[in-house]
Amino acid sequence: MALKECVSTVDERGRELLEHGTALFPAVCYHDNLEVMKVPWHWHEEIETTIVEGGDIVLSVGGETCRVRPGDGFFINTGVLHGMWPAAAGPCRLRAVLYHPRLVGGGIDSIFYQGYLQPLLSDPCRPYVLLHQSVPWEREALEAIQRAWEACAEEPPGYEFQVRAALSREVFLLCAHCPAERRTPPERTLRAGERIKAMLQHIEEHYGEELTTARIARSAAVSESECLRCFRAMLGTTPIQYVKQLRIQKAAELLLSTGRRVADIAAQCGFQDASYFTRTFREHRGCSPAEYRRNRGLAAPETSPHPLPPDQHH
Repeated sequence: MALKECVSTVDERGRELLEHGTALFPAVCYHDNLEVMKVPWHWHEEIETTIVEGGDIVLSVGGETCRVRPGDGFFINTGVLHGMWPAAAGPCRLRAVLYHPRLVGGGIDSIFYQGYLQPLLSDPCRPYVLLHQSVPWEREALEAIQRAWEACAEEPPGYEFQVRAALSREVFLLCAHCPAERRTPPERTLRAGERIKAMLQHIEEHYGEELTTARIARSAAVSESECLRCFRAMLGTTPIQYVKQLRIQKAAELLLSTGRRVADIAAQCGFQDASYFTRTFREHRGCSPAEYRRNRGLAAPETSPHPLPPDQHH
């Protein structure tokens, strides 16, 4: 079945490690609840197109942050760093389809790729497109996403054709109503994006160690002030606050996936002081680590840790 619950895992560069579909049919649909599993900062080669089913979400892409309401959705271009989380407490459901560009573009010598997909994918001014029910063509694009998602989830005979046709329709609508712009983003913005990926890589590799702004800055060969500027501009937070949020997310996942002692998890995630870990965890999750584990019903203790993806909490 092509319908999955997305548990995102990223590599050291923040690139998502999930295989979205198969070589024969490179597409998959997800039904996610951001209340249970937030989507960390990540990027992937696949196009991502999503409808918000219930609960407002905060979407952050390329240094821009916006609120997406139920019934609306968005298109995320290939290779674009992004993250999302619930705008408020409570269930927050998404219906997402991720697919490789070749599914609708075919080979690079086809009219579908050269005439429609390539201009869309190569436009640096369109890292994402918001889609609203109130705009007729955008509503049609949302309906196409829904058709693709349902076909992918239900897998009726020949569903692959239905998915490709629906996604092709969305691509055509995006090309027809969002023509490629001739301007290019400032060089500083493009450079900041590459630097952020390098710094996220370093943090992912060393989050359990002592991390300072100076050390993070050195990983991308920039000054501390430039490091701070990049994080503020691209992620809307500071390097140290990001590290803290990442450590809390790692700890929260270990609390649920293992039965290891809280103090051991704290130390593994970079918190040497157990009382500071408990206080910080409560600030981010609204309860102590022990309460978090108990409320979610973890059974008997285990011994082996299973590191899981970072969180971007605002």
